[in-house]
Amino acid sequence: MAGLEGVEQPRARGGATAARWTPAVDDERALEAVELFGNPTEGEVELPSRPESAATARRLTQCVVLRQWALSPQTAEHAILLVSELVGNAVRHTGARVFGLRMLRRRGWIRIEVRDPSRGLPCLLPVHELDTSGRGLFLVDKLSDRWGVDLLPRGKTTWFEMRIADR
Repeated sequence: MAGLEGVEQPRARGGATAARWTPAVDDERALEAVELFGNPTEGEVELPSRPESAATARRLTQCVVLRQWALSPQTAEHAILLVSELVGNAVRHTGARVFGLRMLRRRGWIRIEVRDPSRGLPCLLPVHELDTSGRGLFLVDKLSDRWGVDLLPRGKTTWFEMRIADR
């Protein structure tokens, strides 16, 4: 169950898919984001807690997943969508001035984390066909292999992991 400190959320890959979204941001803008904010694989990158930071987080994810890690376009598409959802939640619900973004890769897995100063736990709500909002964690739950929340002394880290094929 989401919201339990340090508890992983195992998920089977299901048939649920999000609306098809292909990253339209060109490589140049993605590389500019890394130059401006830093590489989230080398340490946590701090971004201002504003709606437009979701676009920056998507660009950073695109650059890392496609260029640096050379993973599949589908993996990139899912990672970009899920980063956008976690960042949107951090901006919308925490009242933070900044949030942190970090990306990790280990054999067979990638992990993406969004840290914010709120200790309020996200809640996975049931989603109905006509809902126009509240689908963020539903998408994270369906498209990632695991996700969870780690409480920190000052805030929390919400994360997801995806299995990848190592080359």
